[in-house]
Amino acid sequence: MENRSDVKLGINGLGRIGKLSLWNHVEKKYFKEIVVNVGRDVGSSLHDIAHYIIRDSTYGSLPLYLYGCKCGDTILDVDEQHGTMTINDVKVTFLRKHRNPKEIDWQKHGVRLVVDATGRFLDPALLADSPTGAVRGHLEAGAHTVIVSAPFKIRDKSRTMPEDALTAVMGINENDYDPLKHRIISAASCTTTCLGHMMKPLLDTIGAKKILTASMATVHAATGSQEVLDRLAKPGATDLRKSRGILNNIILTTTGAANTLSLVIPEMRQIGFMAESVRVPITTGSLIILVVSIQEEESKISINKHMINDIFRKAAASPNGYVVYSEEQNVSGDIIAMPKAAVIIEASETHTRTAEVSIDLEKICGIRKDILAGMENEVASIPLTQAVIYGWYDNEMGNYVHMLGELTLHIAGQLD
Repeated sequence: MENRSDVKLGINGLGRIGKLSLWNHVEKKYFKEIVVNVGRDVGSSLHDIAHYIIRDSTYGSLPLYLYGCKCGDTILDVDEQHGTMTINDVKVTFLRKHRNPKEIDWQKHGVRLVVDATGRFLDPALLADSPTGAVRGHLEAGAHTVIVSAPFKIRDKSRTMPEDALTAVMGINENDYDPLKHRIISAASCTTTCLGHMMKPLLDTIGAKKILTASMATVHAATGSQEVLDRLAKPGATDLRKSRGILNNIILTTTGAANTLSLVIPEMRQIGFMAESVRVPITTGSLIILVVSIQEEESKISINKHMINDIFRKAAASPNGYVVYSEEQNVSGDIIAMPKAAVIIEASETHTRTAEVSIDLEKICGIRKDILAGMENEVASIPLTQAVIYGWYDNEMGNYVHMLGELTLHIAGQLD
């Protein structure tokens, strides 16, 4: 992609999402200049930041990511005095002084769009001058718009979502973004992104009224929030499993994907939904197991494995879609860094089963007794199909960082 935006991009935080977002954008070259706020000194010089950027234990080296076997030098002109370097012909400036968003020099550096990848500033209702920092601090520091690389979390449950805040996932509801209204955008989570692209084709084809219930479990790779070795729990912690070592444990935990998904796809509020998460000791590559219960037409049984797979096959064929359809037998390592893939449907493992479900009409609220009295049979049989669908996602680069990058470009294009 050629340089074509005059908007300067800011990235706050250089952890997993921040670093890989930098990789993503220096590959696209959409932004002529990027300003990264690290918020502290790293090692002994700027060269140590370059050392960190160019190497990755999961995805290999930055040169290989950009150019494969034809790679050459990708980081040049490291200037300690000015805190700058050139990465793949993109000028990148590093700020190493402030961690509170309102103190970061976005205005001085001409940054209008910021991606906050720290995972710390998630409350859009919190005032900019909060002592611990707030996402609104970026706006006070000169940015016009902020994208948060995680779901919103409003601390004060008595407060509602501000009107200038929006949760958006590319390929689902990015057109809800209004540059005149929305200043703070959440890019949801990797799991919500995958789940959204599994549910939307089903909703578009079958309809929310026929999907009675849905549940999902994500078998999720480890994240930086987990412990390498067992530690004492933090003060006030209620989930002791979060303090256990990830290297040699399967750990049950929670996910907010169900709640976040309803912000992206409002029709989900009509469907009974549960979501669970299991963390496993791998660095990336996760799996959603989605189970949906679908009411059949009484006259015929139409929902089967072929029909479900055909829904996702068509979604994958969409020119601007983010669904990948696979009939191969994959393992988690096969889908790492797969580009433009919110989800990779493992079509060979799709399963359906249809059965007659008997319902005692006397137990259903809202049916008048005089109506029941006139019925010959107070038990109704309804054909119900349960479908199990497997969706892979690279919870770091391939799924989330790529989709976050696409959303960032979408928003930047409307700020030009």
